[in-house]
Order: sequence, then structure tokens, then C-alpha cells
Amino acid sequence: MNDSPGFWNWKIILIGAQMLFVAFGAMVLMPLLTGLDPSVALFTAGLGTLLFQWITGRSVPVFLASSFVFVAPISHGIDQWGVAATMGALMCTALVYVLLGALVKWRGPGFLHRLMPPVVTGPIIMVIGLSLAPTAVNFAMGLTGNGAERLFPYGEALLVSCVALATTALVATLAHGLFRLLPILCGVLAGYLAALLLGMVDFTTVEQAGWLAVPAFVTPSFHLPAILFMIPVALAPAIEHVGDVLAISNVTGKDYIKKPGLHRTLTGDGIASMAAALFGGPPNTTYSEVTGAVMLTKVFNPVVMTWTAIFAIALAFIGKFGQLLQSIPTPVMGGILILMFGSIASVGMNTLIKARVDLHQQRNLVIVAVTLILGIGGMVVGNGEFTLQGISLCGLVAVFLNQVLPAARDEADDLHEEQEYVNDLLDHARGKNDKD
Repeated sequence: MNDSPGFWNWKIILIGAQMLFVAFGAMVLMPLLTGLDPSVALFTAGLGTLLFQWITGRSVPVFLASSFVFVAPISHGIDQWGVAATMGALMCTALVYVLLGALVKWRGPGFLHRLMPPVVTGPIIMVIGLSLAPTAVNFAMGLTGNGAERLFPYGEALLVSCVALATTALVATLAHGLFRLLPILCGVLAGYLAALLLGMVDFTTVEQAGWLAVPAFVTPSFHLPAILFMIPVALAPAIEHVGDVLAISNVTGKDYIKKPGLHRTLTGDGIASMAAALFGGPPNTTYSEVTGAVMLTKVFNPVVMTWTAIFAIALAFIGKFGQLLQSIPTPVMGGILILMFGSIASVGMNTLIKARVDLHQQRNLVIVAVTLILGIGGMVVGNGEFTLQGISLCGLVAVFLNQVLPAARDEADDLHEEQEYVNDLLDHARGKNDKD
């Protein structure tokens, strides 16, 4: 299908609703994992997508929603400073996107590659996945994320998490067509049904909620230690954004790096995340699941994503639906997150492999080794209210080491390595689709 159908075309509207189902599982799982309101996340995903379309001239068929990169930083921020201060810090972090957009416009897209080549981004992405592994396992065993308290009996929790994990894995590997893009949603539904049969679901808040309700928006406050902790996290999703823009460019056959320009897409992502924090939602990122659906359906009209955003905003105001999402038992999430967080770590490893990062070179080995150990080991730098740890710390360290350690060759002044990596992923995806 080409870009010709208009805004009110019923097929476009139907496909827009379909795209929301593709993104839905990951979109609501992230706020549930961090203690944020999933209804707010639905609203801010829709609002952020509309703002992104406004800034980019509604030219890129992508949907923006909750970013898993921020799971650990948000959890730490809420524990340390509260939700309002964490939202204020995320607003400031989103400003980094806008600044990066300005630097890309000034220095060119290759600026981001020179700042964060694969030897930097690979281990950072691995840290994002591996550092969250204990949370996934604790949830799967019926514990709280930090393992301090038992929420569900061990045997029942393990059974539910295994059902969710097995369903997610089977759909991801054996399903065909568009159904293959819904492993998380299928895992949630199967795990929820298993938990329901075992009496682990509490419908009290669902029964008490009204059908229509305003999401529990949060007004941000600004606290300097929280801001300083959160800002470095912006480095990781910035390079993720580049990969997603290259991917959708490859799928549609249009060069979005040039038009509307990477600087505009980065700025749009930043404004979307800023708006999300303003209402108490998680930062937004472009969803590769939706890009996969675009590739499968060959519907390249950005109006589809406008309708996806409208449906997300509408769902946010259905009170019983929001409470139903919050009734999902943690073992359901734990089973899915085992696969999801492991997949994130695998993407980081694959980034190093596809870019042919030579770990026999001591420079590369030092960057990867130090980044991994600082991030996974839980190193904390600072005292009092201000600390750096996790992605914040290892991201800064990786970028710093890459700049100061002598390189065997100059970094490329373009995004060809990122493009080659994305092309390889899409070639594999197209090959599987052809077999289907």
C-alpha cells in the first residue's frame, strides 16, 4: 500500500489500531516495572508520537512509547528522590536529545558515531540488559524487584512465570506473519490467565474504578542531584534512536537521515520525552516492533501512526482498563522480562560482533571490560545525595575512555557501520517473512 489513502480511510484507521497492539506489551510493561501509572504511559506515548510527527512534518512512520533504557535509572530515582523529582530529572535529560540534535545539524550525523562507536554502545547496551537480570529473576520467583519481600508463593510464582516465558518464546520463534510481532502481548495474556486460575489476581481496584477517569498525572519538580544522576543516561537511547531511524529508512526506501533530518528526529524524540515527563510518564523511544510491523504490512503512511497515537490516548482515559493493567501479577512480568532483558544484552553483544570490534586490541578490551564491570558490578561514585551508578556511570566512562585512549584508526565520519548492522538485521527479518 502506498501513501495515498487519506486520514479518514477506514483501512488506515484499522491498521493504526493494529499497530497499538504490536507496541502494547512493551509499552505498558515498562511503567509497571518501575511503579509508574500505565495509563499515564499510554497517554504520553500518544502525545509524544503526535509531537514527534509535528516536528518532523509527519514524514516518518514510527510510534514512540516507553523506553526500557530508563528502567533502572527511574527505579533508582524514585527510591532516592521520589516520582516528581525523577520526572523533573527526565525532563532535563530530554533536553540532551535536543542538544544532540543541534550538534548533529552543526557537525553532521557522523558526529554521533565518533562520540559513541560500537565499542562504546555495545557494552552499554549489554549493561542495560544484564544489570536488570536480578529484577526479572526476583519477579519470576514471586519476590519484589530487590528480592527483599515475598509477594507470591514460590511454586505458584514460578509456574506462572514459566507459562509467560514459554508463551513469549514460542510466539517469537514459531508464529507467522503479524502474529510473530506480538510475543510480549501473548506472554502477558497467557501468564495472566495462569495467574487468574491460581487465584493470584486481585480485582478490587478494577471494580472500584470508574469507566472514565483521568490518568494519575504527576507534576515534576527539579532536584539537582536527581538531574545530574539522570542526564548521562541520555547517551544510550540517542544511539538507539539512530539505529531505529536507519531501520525505518531501509524499510520504506526513504532517507530520513537527510529528510526530515536526523537533527529533527532527535529533537522530536527529545520533545516527546520532555512532554512525557511533564505528565509523569516514562521517556519515549521509537519502537522497533512497530518498524517490523511496517515492514510486514508495507503500509508506509505516517497517518497510521497518528491513529495509533489517538487510540493510545483514548485508552488512557478508560479507568477500569488502567486498573486492569495494574492488576498484572509480578511473576507474569518476571517470565517475560527474563527473555526481554536477555535479548537487550544480546543486542549489545551482536553490536560488537557485527561491527567486528577486535577485543585483541587492548584499547577495545579496556573500554568493553571496564564498562561491563562498572555497570554490572554496581559501582557507585559519589556520596551524599549525588551519586553516579549503573548506565549513568558506565556510559560516561565508556565515552571518556573512547576519547582519551589512542585509536588505531580514525573513526568514520558517517553512519556506515550502523547502517550495515541495521541492514543485516532487516535482511534476516525479510528472509523469515519470505518463508512465512
